[in-house]
Amino acid sequence: MNSDKQVTFQLMLAVGTAVIGSLQFGYNTGVINAPQKIIESFLNDTYIGRYTVAIPTTTLTTLWSVSVAIFSVGGIVGSFSVGLFVNRLGRRNSMLIANILAFVSAAFMGFSKLAASWEMLIIGRFIVGLYSGLSTGFVPMYVGEIAPTDLRGALGTLHQLGVVIGILVAQIFGIESILGNATLWPFLLSFTFIPALLQCMLLPFCPESPRFLLINQNEEGKAQDVLRKLRGTDDVNTDMQEMREESRQMMREKKVTILELFRSPLYRQPLLIAVMLQLSQQLSGINAVFYYSTAIFEKAGVKQPVYATIGAGVVNTAFTVVSLFVVERAGRRTLHLTGLMGMAVSAVLMTVAMALLEKLEWMSYVSIIAIFAFVAFFEIGPGPIPWFIVAELFSQGPRPSAFAVAGFSNWSANFIVGMCFQYVANLCGPYVFIIFTVLLLGFFVFTYFKVPETKGRTFDEIAAGFRQSSGRDKYGAEDFNSLGADSQF
Repeated sequence: MNSDKQVTFQLMLAVGTAVIGSLQFGYNTGVINAPQKIIESFLNDTYIGRYTVAIPTTTLTTLWSVSVAIFSVGGIVGSFSVGLFVNRLGRRNSMLIANILAFVSAAFMGFSKLAASWEMLIIGRFIVGLYSGLSTGFVPMYVGEIAPTDLRGALGTLHQLGVVIGILVAQIFGIESILGNATLWPFLLSFTFIPALLQCMLLPFCPESPRFLLINQNEEGKAQDVLRKLRGTDDVNTDMQEMREESRQMMREKKVTILELFRSPLYRQPLLIAVMLQLSQQLSGINAVFYYSTAIFEKAGVKQPVYATIGAGVVNTAFTVVSLFVVERAGRRTLHLTGLMGMAVSAVLMTVAMALLEKLEWMSYVSIIAIFAFVAFFEIGPGPIPWFIVAELFSQGPRPSAFAVAGFSNWSANFIVGMCFQYVANLCGPYVFIIFTVLLLGFFVFTYFKVPETKGRTFDEIAAGFRQSSGRDKYGAEDFNSLGADSQF
């Protein structure tokens, strides 16, 4: 089947609508950083209003840290709850219902200033974290299940594109002259209700995942109708055959709980790969750059660090688009390896530039180039690939549980970096990125020896490769050569 015929309006509507959830995740990741001083001022004013004295510095630091980090705690809880929703309600309806959380969180954060309540701000951040944690499971799963096999990588990258556009929008809206000021910051934080409203209006026009309809609901006729709309052709026999095969496989493996996922030797290898890829994304140092980029640019001597941060956001978005176009040509494994090695080299360059900054003034330009390169290489591989490859590594039975474990790993690592980076940076000074360099090289070695190429393979072919290798002591990427698909090594 020609790929051009597969990109139908119905498919793009469904993918585009789902990716609004990814945009929300990105927006709420980036939104809290720009107005930090203004929100701290709100915390101080509220404290004075209650206790008639200025807020102690330690209390202010604690309240601010909790306001930032509680988002990741919500994300951890939400990501672990993905399986509870998708198997009962379906993929589309789960996304629809999750928007209730987006509306509730917007109300809490939007009215926190009016109510002079930092508790409302923190609760709102937790609830929007819960929503974002669910979205990071729902969106890649839904997109992976409705996409044609040969477009799964490109469409899967759209989740990450949504995330980086969300971060960029948050950075732009956070400029003082737009919404990042003392009057409008509550609206900056509660802006999430607008994309949530848009998604609620569009989701009823999107189909349920045909995989869910056939495999979970046993509604073959409905699944076939949905596929015809998504593919724009009556000839959907190949897709139906693949799903029937997966369904037969599921009869033998049934729905898999998180506990069973850890116990079964059959899932050990794909689970290890899924978790390690998520960790390679979060422990790469990218969030350290995003959470603290303004401070890093200030140290590098940039006069307007907020605009340099937005510049990093633009680079982020541009290279996600590059990844979108090359992922089906170069393959997942190749791009992930390229991204990891590029980030490691950029981190070394950043360290050298920061260390020599006081001696050589022009090193400030080198540090900016290094940060931009670091971000660019992240979006080539470690940014988009870990999210959608989880859908490819697991068949329908264990997929929801696998997404829960992968999401939990991702959010936990995100939380650790967000909480610890500032302290580690104070200890290590300009050499902090050496830690990330070591981690990046470790992930590169793991990817090289353990991660298979999944480009162009059906879900069942990928699962068959793991079934073949699950009984061996030594398993890795080479086991997949027997599948006959064009491996990238």
